[in-house]
Amino acid sequence: MSSALRGPGAAGGASAGRAPIEVRCPADGRIVGTVPDMSAGQVRAIAAGLRDAQPEWEALGFAGRRRWLAAFRDWLLDNEKRLHELVRDETGKAWGDLAMGEVTPSVDVLNYYLKNGERFLAPWHPRPHSPAMLTKRLTVTYDPHRLVGVITPWNAQLAMQMLDVPAALMAGCAVLTKASEETPLAWNEAVRGWSEDLGAPPVLDVVTGRGETGAAIVDAVDMIQFTGSVETGRRIGVRAAERLIPYSLELGGKDPMVVLADADLDRAVSAAVWGGLYNAGQICVSVERVYVEAPVYDEFVARVAEKVRSLRVGMDAPDEYGTDIGAIATANQLDIIESHVRDAVSKGAKVLVGGGRKEPGQFFEPTVLVDVDHTMDCMRAETFGPTLPIMKVADADEAVRLANDSDFGLAASVFGGDRVRARHVARLIDSGSVNINNAMTNVFQLPVPMGGRRGSGLGSPRLGGAEGIRKYTHPKPVIEERFRLKSELYWYPTTAKNSKLMSRATRFLGAKDWKRRLGR
Repeated sequence: MSSALRGPGAAGGASAGRAPIEVRCPADGRIVGTVPDMSAGQVRAIAAGLRDAQPEWEALGFAGRRRWLAAFRDWLLDNEKRLHELVRDETGKAWGDLAMGEVTPSVDVLNYYLKNGERFLAPWHPRPHSPAMLTKRLTVTYDPHRLVGVITPWNAQLAMQMLDVPAALMAGCAVLTKASEETPLAWNEAVRGWSEDLGAPPVLDVVTGRGETGAAIVDAVDMIQFTGSVETGRRIGVRAAERLIPYSLELGGKDPMVVLADADLDRAVSAAVWGGLYNAGQICVSVERVYVEAPVYDEFVARVAEKVRSLRVGMDAPDEYGTDIGAIATANQLDIIESHVRDAVSKGAKVLVGGGRKEPGQFFEPTVLVDVDHTMDCMRAETFGPTLPIMKVADADEAVRLANDSDFGLAASVFGGDRVRARHVARLIDSGSVNINNAMTNVFQLPVPMGGRRGSGLGSPRLGGAEGIRKYTHPKPVIEERFRLKSELYWYPTTAKNSKLMSRATRFLGAKDWKRRLGR
């Protein structure tokens, strides 16, 4: 299997004369690793090997697969610091962001599907839908897609893969993964651990490269799970439709927070700051816009500004916990964040805190914007950075209208003291999920589906509950005769007697009143 730490020659050999991809730390610019830029031919070869290995993996059954995945969980825990150091080097994250953002959710997802996967995929026996079908025994089984592709973005590379891979492996699939070429190191090391340290069956592999590599995955697999930009997700959806393979797309977000006048402001302020700025705002379900009812707007804004001013920016050493806001992972994303702030200011917004880059390195100051409106990019387009635009609204109706005025619909938050009113507002917001008196917590609720609306996603939910593992399978009904009948009424030869008998049976069983049942 391939590994960024082993260089060209792994995962299918040298990359056809292509220059390796340099991975740089966005905090200081140093090169922290290289990975091969793999060709479509290399991807096809690796996919073929995974496909060949899948039947034996499926044949292990749930108990056998559970043992390997439990060993992988233990390996992740045993190598937690090493993995976190790799994530830190390639993303520039603050060390505190790693504690809950990488190995912790990875282990949580693993344990959830280790415990529940077999139950979710157990055969089930629907009842026949009518008395005429009582001679049939119905069974639905779940057969795994032989090869699943998982492509993830650069913001939380280890955790992003582990939200998807455990369920697919537990279902009996082989899995071909691609981490972003910007941040591939930690995930490549995890796959190396699966292969080399554990000696696990060869049903999990990783390829590295740019757009051609990702496109080749879509052309090689039987089902694709993609997390990333709307633009790339749209292209993947079109290609999957052309190939007639299932797909699950989790795309961008512009998650709103609504703060009602009776909200607990201490909690709402803390949630807004953490929900908007955690991981430097580079989370798909980050709070990207806040709507506050007028009676508490001034106090809310003042408290948010005070809290944001206290945040520390930079990349700290392992176990130091000396910073709060880490680096922006890519130079392009840093440009987008800066352009959104510049656009807002040019249209009348006011910067209360931050507002610019912090050098050296790819850092952006945690930023609070006020006097914003929906003509501004910061309220319409995905910023994916440490900005918090706050808008005053007259009431909850205006807040809901503005929250729904978006091309995105991944998640949302509502803060209010009256639970009945808060639930009512939550029901009116058109998004994949809604948090009441919390932010981003929907991601961690594994029993419920996580998915988006409109530009935030399409296909099966990203993860959660039975659907989070069933999407890696196709349901196969098996219809069995209960009795050894010689023939069916509708089989040849066609006779008037049998046809009339079927007609009378249909009328008697299908009608809901005696007049029609008796044909009168």
